[in-house]
Amino acid sequence: MRSALMVTALLLAAPLFPAASAQAQDGIGDLLVDNRVVFPASVSQGAMVVGKVPAGSNVRYGGRDLRVSGYGSVVFGVGRDERGPLQVQVRRPDGSSETASIAVTPRDWPTERVNGVPPKTVNPPPAIAERIAREQAQVTEARKRDDNRTDFSQTFIWPVQGRISGRFGNARVYNGQPGSGHSGMDIAVPTGTPVKAPAAGIVTFAGPDLYLTGGTLVLDHGYGISSNFLHLSRIDVKVGDRIEQGQNIAAVGATGRATGPHLHWGMNWFDTRIDPLLVLERGK
Repeated sequence: MRSALMVTALLLAAPLFPAASAQAQDGIGDLLVDNRVVFPASVSQGAMVVGKVPAGSNVRYGGRDLRVSGYGSVVFGVGRDERGPLQVQVRRPDGSSETASIAVTPRDWPTERVNGVPPKTVNPPPAIAERIAREQAQVTEARKRDDNRTDFSQTFIWPVQGRISGRFGNARVYNGQPGSGHSGMDIAVPTGTPVKAPAAGIVTFAGPDLYLTGGTLVLDHGYGISSNFLHLSRIDVKVGDRIEQGQNIAAVGATGRATGPHLHWGMNWFDTRIDPLLVLERGK
């Protein structure tokens, strides 16, 4: 009796099974092909922006073709003075296109007065100015790297723990003379404090004695995102080294144009400077 009931049930279900299976397969296909373009509706000046597009898409922003990860992740930076709205152009693998428009939230930039720096670092003589230009060109070249690594997608950690003594973007006045906006975040800690890698990456520049920035280290996180650490008393890694998050890479100092020991931590998307504090806050 039990066997007869099982056979009857199977016969009744058989005609429906192929249709149900096809519907299930369609549903799975919908899940596998995600055509959404996802970016924040608004971002702050100085932000690092991570978006999601269909894998295999072509993405363009700011006159540059962006790398797209195998998962469809893209990243770019928003400059200090960017007004927006930002336009991110996406062409999907199926040929359809979409432009994401992102509003930019303006920020206030207070003035920071820095006194007591060596006068030659504020108004350098011609020979020193040439040296500064040469050294800065080397750092700029290191920031052009565009590796297919997604170390930037890690949740960044503080390279040192201490008081923030200088904030990204704030207008700087050195010895009473106006300068450009501050390019990073200063963290006041004693000389010799170990500096840890805020995220994994590859060392692309290591210079122990640059005129303005002293001991200088650049760590590339992939897709054009990099960190730079300035005024170091010691550098413990070399160009080409693969660095893991949390690894000791240098020691804090007061070299170059500095009035006391601190770590200057700057971040870039290629030549666009971004705010490390905003990057840290993304992980909260």
